[in-house]
Amino acid sequence: MKTIFVKEYEQARKWYVIDAAGKPMGRVAAKVAAIVRGKEKATFAKNQNCGDFVVVINADKVAVTGGKETKKIYYHHTGFVGGLRSQTFEKLNEKHPGDPLKLAIAGMLPHGRLGRAMMDNVKIYAGADHPHAAQNPQPLEV
Repeated sequence: MKTIFVKEYEQARKWYVIDAAGKPMGRVAAKVAAIVRGKEKATFAKNQNCGDFVVVINADKVAVTGGKETKKIYYHHTGFVGGLRSQTFEKLNEKHPGDPLKLAIAGMLPHGRLGRAMMDNVKIYAGADHPHAAQNPQPLEV
């Protein structure tokens, strides 16, 4: 049997919108990562960017459990000696709403050129409105 490869420009791409208000961050991130990778399609290939577009709204209202608002810490390094910086979930969500969800989704995608290309298909907005109404995104439940 011959393997079928569909070229990226021949892929039928759909747009979905997910309302993350009050939903667990991990479940939203897992659903978005699966759709963006294309795992729900019959033409899935792990070495291709064949997934759909996902618009996530109300990302600032995503829920975390177990006291992770104060216990979960995000680290990044500036690149200089002694440049390890840390922030709690609460402060990161307050300063950059949507970044915790973006980091969770990025962690579930391939780490490299393909994963960065897949992250371009994810649009995250802190509020309830988004500029992608012309694409007619279909609502998706988590």
